[in-house]
Amino acid sequence: MTVVAGLARRASRARNATTRSAPKGNGNVNGKRILLIIGGGIAAYKCLELIRRLRERGAAVRVVLTRAATEFVTPLSVGALTNERVLTSLFDLSDEQEIGHIRLSREADLLVVAPATADLLARMAGGHADDLATTVLLATDKPVLAVPAMNPHMWTHAATRRNVARLAADGIEFLGPNEGEMAEGGEVGLGRMAEPHEILAAIAERLGGASGASAALAGRRVVVTSGPTHEPIDPVRYIANRSSGKQGHAIATAAAAMGAETVMVSGPTNLTDPAGVATVHVETAREMLEAVEAALPADVVVCAAAVADWRVADAAGSKIKKSKGKPVPKLDLVQNPDILRTVAELDAKRPPLVIGFAAETDNVVANAKKKLRTKGCDWIVANDVSAGTGVMGGDRNSVHLVTAKGVEDWPRMSKDEVARRLMERISKGVAKLRGAK
Repeated sequence: MTVVAGLARRASRARNATTRSAPKGNGNVNGKRILLIIGGGIAAYKCLELIRRLRERGAAVRVVLTRAATEFVTPLSVGALTNERVLTSLFDLSDEQEIGHIRLSREADLLVVAPATADLLARMAGGHADDLATTVLLATDKPVLAVPAMNPHMWTHAATRRNVARLAADGIEFLGPNEGEMAEGGEVGLGRMAEPHEILAAIAERLGGASGASAALAGRRVVVTSGPTHEPIDPVRYIANRSSGKQGHAIATAAAAMGAETVMVSGPTNLTDPAGVATVHVETAREMLEAVEAALPADVVVCAAAVADWRVADAAGSKIKKSKGKPVPKLDLVQNPDILRTVAELDAKRPPLVIGFAAETDNVVANAKKKLRTKGCDWIVANDVSAGTGVMGGDRNSVHLVTAKGVEDWPRMSKDEVARRLMERISKGVAKLRGAK
């Protein structure tokens, strides 16, 4: 628990809970053909992870690198992941079929441009065809998904806004950009490229139709909590737990990808709402509990949020000023509602499967076992968040799944992989519950 000052970029966040529903229809990508056009931005490295995840799910991926993209990722590294020849020039197609760029542009089920840099967007909007990437984009009759990445000032520049509006009117779809720190100079703002799991979910959504493994939770309703809660001290300060929301958002993404009707109740984060997930934005623990209760009934509730245990009894209506000689203000704290226990102790509306998270700094498994007993939930996902683990705000996690039957120690993996593995376990657990009825 830390007391932190509210940053200026939080000032514009609405104090009331809001709901935004993304389109439904997440499906798998098995057997689909993706043409990935990688632009020349530092975010190009994320495409290596995206390719790996697409290939894991059975998609065929061909890649076109712009000339600038080769400064950030190499044809060798991309080709090793796609198991396909990587194309960088119109002349790369000279030994293939005649007018190869036409075939290339139309044999894919979806074209993805990532990172879609300011320059590449401008050339797309202008209808240029001066390299393989723009020629393919001009010749295609298939849907195109653009994933922008650039400096915040470039994204908000009038020229870029005109280009994006022109492309949107032409039928190009956009994902992102996200808000966060830029690679250059520590600038913060809108401009970060969406993460690989977000792009994967958007691709699956656009290709449509849940089937096979991705339909494992079809017809089921899953509620996920994510991120921290902010408990106001005054209008500019709050009490919070450290949380990026990455694990909770990844779980919601994985649930939707497996066909579940998914609701995510999220505290303040810098992450983009997952595609195919109805997202409810809240600030405080009490707002989060209210939103979770409103989302019931559900088959599964996963409480992954880092909910602040306490709040200030009487938050100040104006900023508390400090002055020389004035004593440090005393904060009278009261306990916040226990969302996990509240859901687990419900009667008629109790979900068949209630799962909590335990972020511990010592005695991880022992504390998780205790939490399983005291909260009344079915499973606890425990992880070590002590200094040096890099879990807080990082992209990797090492967890223990604690149930009444025992403890499963999972290897260290990405938070996306943790989410997928957890949802696979959940789908099996729900199937057993269904068979027992």
